[in-house]
This record gives sequence, C-alpha cells and structure tokens, in this order.
Amino acid sequence: MLDNSVPAVAKLKRLLNNLPRELLPDVLTSIIRTTNEEKLKILDAVSLEERFRVTIPLLLRQIEGLKLLQKTRSLKSDDDKRVVAIRPLRKLGAINGKPFSLENADEDDEDSDDIILLEKKIKSSNMPEPALKVCVKEIKRLKKMPQSMPEYALTRNYLELMSELPWSKSTRDRLDIRAARVLLDNDHYAMAKLKRRVLEYLAVRQLKNNLKGPILCFVGPPGVGKTSVGRSIAKTLGREFHRIALGGVCDQSDIRGHRRTYVGSMPGRIINGLKTVGVNNPVFLLDEVDKLGKSLQGDPAAALLEVLDPEQNHSFTDHYLNVAFDLSQVLFIATANTTATIPPALLDRMEVLEVPGYSQEEKLEIAHRHLISKQLVQHGLTPEQVQIPPEATLEIITRYTREAGVRSLDRKLGAICRAVAVKVAEGQHRETNSAHTDGEDRKADIPDQAKLEMITETADITLPPEMPILIDRHALKDILGPPMYEIEVFERLNQPGVAIGLAWTPLGGEIMFVEASRMDGEGQLTLTGQLGDVMKESAHLAISWLRSNAKKYWLTNVSGSFDLLDNTDIHLHFPAGAVTKDGPSAGVAIVTCLASLFSGRLVCSDVAMTGEITLRGLVLPVGGIKDKVLAAHRAGLKRVIIPKRNEKDLEEIPVNVQQDLSFVLADSLEDVLNAAFDGGFLQKNESELLNSKL
Repeated sequence: MLDNSVPAVAKLKRLLNNLPRELLPDVLTSIIRTTNEEKLKILDAVSLEERFRVTIPLLLRQIEGLKLLQKTRSLKSDDDKRVVAIRPLRKLGAINGKPFSLENADEDDEDSDDIILLEKKIKSSNMPEPALKVCVKEIKRLKKMPQSMPEYALTRNYLELMSELPWSKSTRDRLDIRAARVLLDNDHYAMAKLKRRVLEYLAVRQLKNNLKGPILCFVGPPGVGKTSVGRSIAKTLGREFHRIALGGVCDQSDIRGHRRTYVGSMPGRIINGLKTVGVNNPVFLLDEVDKLGKSLQGDPAAALLEVLDPEQNHSFTDHYLNVAFDLSQVLFIATANTTATIPPALLDRMEVLEVPGYSQEEKLEIAHRHLISKQLVQHGLTPEQVQIPPEATLEIITRYTREAGVRSLDRKLGAICRAVAVKVAEGQHRETNSAHTDGEDRKADIPDQAKLEMITETADITLPPEMPILIDRHALKDILGPPMYEIEVFERLNQPGVAIGLAWTPLGGEIMFVEASRMDGEGQLTLTGQLGDVMKESAHLAISWLRSNAKKYWLTNVSGSFDLLDNTDIHLHFPAGAVTKDGPSAGVAIVTCLASLFSGRLVCSDVAMTGEITLRGLVLPVGGIKDKVLAAHRAGLKRVIIPKRNEKDLEEIPVNVQQDLSFVLADSLEDVLNAAFDGGFLQKNESELLNSKL
C-alpha cells in the first residue's frame, strides 16, 4: 500500500520489522487513525492474541480508506503522490521527530479542525475576489506547512486578521435630521458651523445612499470641544467611533503598516481601528494631525495622503495586508490647533472648519449646562449640597482663567467641588460620632452667624456646614487663591509710546502690548521681545512710513527735527519676551505706538487694533478676527480697529459681543490714527507748514 521508494516509508517498515511483536499492536494503534474508545479497548486487552484481534481490523480499515482516497483523487504528479503517501505520517509526528503518543494525535486533530474553521470563516466573510484569492493561497500553504516553522504563526495571524476585517459589514445611519439637531444641541453649546455641516451630510445621505464619507478638519484652540464633537457626530449618525492619536507619530508604518517580511510586523492604525470597531463605515477621529513628526522611517503625513483622498481611499493598500481595502465609507475627522504645520498637500485634501474660542457668555452657559453637573457627579455631590451661582462662575472665567476653551474652567470647578466634598465628608463623620455621645454634649454653643457663613476659611473645620453650601467671591479666594489675572489695560496706557495690538495664537486670541521709547543715539532701531522676521519687517515699515509723513503729522524727534532718527535711537519692545511672536497683524499697533511716542499724546486706553500695513499707508486684511475680538472683549476693551476688508468676518462675532464693542473699519493708517487718539490725530496742511517755516 505504501511506496517503499519514499525514505520515510522505508524507515517506518524497518522500524516495524525490528520491534518486538509484543509492541506491534501499540505502535500500529498510535500510527493509524482511531478514536479514544478504540485505543482504550486495545489497552484493556491483556493477551497478545486478543490485542492483535482488535488491532488488525483497525489497520485494515485504515488501508481501505487510503485506497478509496487514492481512487477518488485526481491525477497528479509523482511528487504530489509521494507527499500524499507520507502526509498521514507527518501529521502524527512520525517524521518530525515527535514520539508516538495519544496527546500528539489529539493536538494535530485540533489544529486541523482550527484550520478548517478558519477556512470557513474566510469564505463567509464576503471579502472581494482579489483578497479571497490571496487567502485561499495562504490556506493551502498553511496546510502543507509544519507547525514548527516560524512562518506558520505569521501566516495564521495574517489569515485570522483577514477573516476578522469588516469587508462588507456596516452600520445603518440614523438619518432623522430633527433628532440629530436635538442631539447635537444637547451635547454642545454654540458651534453652529460644525452642526450645520453634519446636518448637511445627513440631508444628502437621505437623497443618495452611496455618498462617500467627507474628510473634515476641525481647527481651533485647545479645550473648545473638537474631540468631543467628533464623538457626538458618531453618536448622532449611529456609527461606531474610533480615535487615533497622531501626536508625535514619526513613522509612516504606523499609518500603512509593516511588510510581512519583517519580524514583528503588524498592520497600521487604520486597519487595526477597523478590526476594533468591526464595521467598514465608522467615524475615525485623527487627533492632533498638526503634530505629526518626520524621521528616517518616513513621513506619516505623506502616508495620510492616500487615506484622506476621496479619489484614492476606495483602494487603500496596507503593507501588511497587501490587498486593497475600501475606506470610502469611513467618515474621517481630523483635529488640529493650527494649519501652519500641516503640509499643503494634506491640507488640500481636507475640508477645514474653524472652531474659534468661546465668549464669556458662551463659557457661562457651557459651565451651567454641562461642566458643573459633570463635576458634581464625579465628586459624589448633589445640587442640594453645593450651589455655584452665575456670578461666581463669571468671576472664575474673568479672573482665574484666560483661555479660548473651557479646560481650565473645568479644572477650577473641580477644585471647588473637592473643597466642598471635604466639608461634606467631615460634617457626615462628625454627625456619626455625635450620635454616640450624650445629648448635652451635642448641644454646643454655636453662634447663629457662624451657621450662615459660607466657605470663607478652609482651615475652619470645627463646625458642620449649612446645606447647600453657596460659593461666593470670598469662598473662591479661599479655595482657588488670589485672582490670577487682573485688568491692567488702563494702568499701562498712562504714558505716550504704548498701544494695544491683537494677536492670534494656536491657543486663541490674545491682547499684545507694544511699548516704545527714544533716546539720544545714532539713529538705530532696536527690537526686543523674541520677534519673528515678519514682525521685524513690520516695525521697519512703520518707522519708514512715519519718517516719510513726519511733516504731515508734525512729528519731531527730541531736538525738534522732522527726521525722526536724527541723533535718536528708538527701542520697540513687546512684553512677554519668553513667547515667540510673529505675523503681519501688529503693523497698525506699531505705527500707533510710535506716533504716540513722537507726538507725546496718549493712545485711548479702551482701544485695541489689528491689521497689516504697507509702505503707502494702506491697511490690509488679516486672519483670526473672531479670536482677536473675543480676546479684546475678555480684556474689557470697548473699541476695536480692524481692516475694512475684514468687515465680512464680523458676522461670526456673537451678537452680545457686537453689542458690547464698537468697531472701527480702517482703509488707511490715517483712519487708524484718527480712531486711536481722542479728538483724532491732527495733521498740518501744506500752507500751515510753509507759514511755520517763515
């Protein structure tokens, strides 16, 4: 029956011939396929004749089965026939050096069953034809591969991943626009642009089922809710949500995976995320996409170009899979603090939605709608135990936090809840102990005024607090300490040569003081405050424009000359020297500051300004108007000078902020100077200049 030309078969026959006849039934039973019950019958037989009587029928059955298998099998080459002949022996460990035992046979049966189950799982996964062909080919290789080979585990892991990927499994979108609007409004306050974009996507999905997922990029300062609104979008659509943190990623294999030829290879984060969520249309949040790095292992931003391109991601190829996967139904949402560090090619593939900072009124509403209730739950408190009135919340916003988002506000509210939790816990402990004392001991002489006191001294723990504990200004000072931010705008504009500019940073808008002084010298201009090249050029533009218009505005140096740099040095300083500053929007503030210095007049203390200047005195538009206006509003200023071509950006300003501020739209530096000084910035006409010389 067996081919003697095969070395393993010949070796087996020699082994059987050399064995004692008492061991033949045991050895034959370990080689042929038998059940555990049949093996136990052979072991139970005592005499040698009885053991042969039980073993020989099993051997004949195995031989007949092999004959039938050869008849039904299609004709193959001689090499294939030899593999078939020795394959049962290989499975049972006769060739790879394993001893004959019952445990080996059972383990091999389990492994073969696992491979069969894996094969069924692959065929039922509804994967595309190219991927199915690759999997079938790998299954055939796996069946012929000994388990001791390192490639066995790699191939099996690859097939298990292929069978677990959601090739055709998806969730059904909830397309009720009214319910979606209510859900978004309940989860987030303000953010009208983001909500409108999500509702537009839902409306189009109702009209067209096979709409490709949009690729959105939320750009805004930290703490404004970019990540949480992505989670709310997934909840609104009824989709799975998965967050991929990209901050600090500097290897393109994190996106595209490693090739299977490497040791420890694994798929990229995109494929791993799809395996985790189990559907092919989740919401993927690519967090901090502006903080991607670059190293010798490649550029992950370049690897994202294929992922975030709607024309290419329907056939995204991970290096580990080496087959195409359709990402067109995935809704990608990227978040960033600034677009300056995002490569232009990657930025071009995304729909950028600006998420500006919140105004004071919006922060107040967010705190009382979401933050306070969240902190009470986290600290085990109830509204009956502590009350934070709007006045106290506004005090925290204006004097203890100065940010575009609400993270610091959330931390301050958490500190208040912790202080209240200490009082509540001490009061409960004291009441528990007093229940075991005498009645006269419980009647302590407590003044009525002490019962009505709020939390004014955290060291006073002798008396149980009255419920609810009301947080007022004195309690804030005891819990949070003295105010971190004071309104110093009006105090710093008490001498000529100081003006207020408006700057945009990744953390939101900020007010920026510009200070100037002059002294005898050789006509040098000194700039300090860690300025960038663009801001330095703005300062040179400003001094050149003022020198060319000195006679027009009657600006003189210390000696009375119209040449402002004649024997005069000028020093321009931008406070907060540890912070890098750059950008063209400080041009009008520099001109106003120098005009105040040379004219000896004070700039209005309630005016802030922003705008780029030219050598001809024009004021050009700048970006970040909403964040800058909100910064001026937070600082208590009343007037804001902006370029006239930025008038369209005022539509994004909240109505209450527009009511509190007055806006001056400037076309030229003449408009800026007239608005920045009380009574305007008077200029001398040509006849007055001639008469003065005579």
